[in-house]
Amino acid sequence: MTGPLETGSTKPKRAWEYETVSKGSDRRLAGRPSRRCRLALALALMAPLVGTGLVAMGFVAKAQARTLVVELREDRTAGVRVVQGKSQNLRTSRAFVDLVVGDPDVADVMPLTDRTLYVLGRKAGTTNVSIFDAEKRLVGVIDVEVGPDAPRIAETIERESPAAEARVGTANGRAVLSGTVPDAPAAAKAVAVSRAYGEGAVNNLRVRQPQQVMLEVRFVEASRNAGRELGLSLEAQGKNVNGRSGSLLRDVLVGATGNTPFGAMIGRIIAGGIQADVLIQALEDRGLARRLAEPNLVAMSGERASFLAGGEFPVPVAGDRDKITVDYKKFGVGLTFLPTVLEDGVINLRIEPEVSQIDPTTAVRTASVAVPGIIVRRASTVVELRDGQSFAIAGLLQSYSSEQQQQLPWLGDIPIIGALFRSAAFERRETDLAIIVTPRLVRPAAPGQRLRTPFDTTVRANDAEFFLAGKQEIPVAQARGSTVLPVSGHILDLRQEGSHVR
Repeated sequence: MTGPLETGSTKPKRAWEYETVSKGSDRRLAGRPSRRCRLALALALMAPLVGTGLVAMGFVAKAQARTLVVELREDRTAGVRVVQGKSQNLRTSRAFVDLVVGDPDVADVMPLTDRTLYVLGRKAGTTNVSIFDAEKRLVGVIDVEVGPDAPRIAETIERESPAAEARVGTANGRAVLSGTVPDAPAAAKAVAVSRAYGEGAVNNLRVRQPQQVMLEVRFVEASRNAGRELGLSLEAQGKNVNGRSGSLLRDVLVGATGNTPFGAMIGRIIAGGIQADVLIQALEDRGLARRLAEPNLVAMSGERASFLAGGEFPVPVAGDRDKITVDYKKFGVGLTFLPTVLEDGVINLRIEPEVSQIDPTTAVRTASVAVPGIIVRRASTVVELRDGQSFAIAGLLQSYSSEQQQQLPWLGDIPIIGALFRSAAFERRETDLAIIVTPRLVRPAAPGQRLRTPFDTTVRANDAEFFLAGKQEIPVAQARGSTVLPVSGHILDLRQEGSHVR
């Protein structure tokens, strides 16, 4: 047993003893551990946290780091950024008594002390906080911008695309992406990441090596029964095409034609490994098909390109005060496509072809003006292909029926016997529109490189070849004597820098 505790005693205290607090003549037990006891307890509690790095000093440092010091001045507006859905503590340089928030829907502001504010970002946008002193004088204004977590977005983009050198900022509550990325898929991935943290991301990313896509498109219109007629012709002739034997080519083409529509035949021809140009040329030779257009368009990856071969016709439009304005409607062969080059050379292609023509039979008459109608065949699709692969859009059918009647004047109008003096002809035609698309990855030509044209492979025939052989043009190789001795009368193609014959 120990004796009673005395004030000012020099007896050493044990670590687990409590401190005795003296106030005047009153001596009482404070009910709290001694300093040595508190230190020992703190060390004991911190020991398990040292291995995980969760030290109390770290929490204090983080808590202090979340508090921003804002300098308040009457002639200058301070600005802070708050992450949407998170809070931020602000410490002002001057004391205040009251405050007013411009838009409470953007941010909640709560005073904690006369120098500390608690700001919670509610939705993306900007607002301001006006701060007043005890005399209701304006101490300062703080602009608050609530937006996405830019550092976390940048960290996620770096983790998803290590080769990307993207920078993330905010403007008016929206994420702004800038910098460079290796390719278009990396840019799309960065935009998708930023939109996951908030809508309305601004994409200012640049692709280091922008890729270009050339689209070869052929619009072919053929009779619906063209496949049957072509199949019978090939069965009878069995010719060779592009080095294929007659029997093999005939098996592929005849199996693809038969009684199938033209659009289905195009698909089977492409699947059979035969170029569609072979079929189109064969149909054109027999007058069963015609090429409406054959555009070649080049666009950068991620950019839109369009094409129109046709025209515009005026359409009167009623305006205010009985005024009539004229609007123009487009018709013809049109194409809009948006290519995106993905990884491993895969091309994502969004294509919208359209073929339209004026139809006078559906005209709308207003007063003395007749506005014709339009027959439209339109398609829209998204596909993924590799360089040089083709696909076809078909099945866009159109039926046309007409009746022509001829008769002798007056005699053809006589009842009953008038049928002997008149004749009627009925015509019914069905056409199928096929659109064959082939994307290719291309690069710009080097400076000074001569581009080839369709006229580089042939030259105009001379008189002997024209009258004797019936040719209007011959291959360049034949004219220069690489296969057949040239006929006199050709012009030598000389280089500009010398007299060397090409």
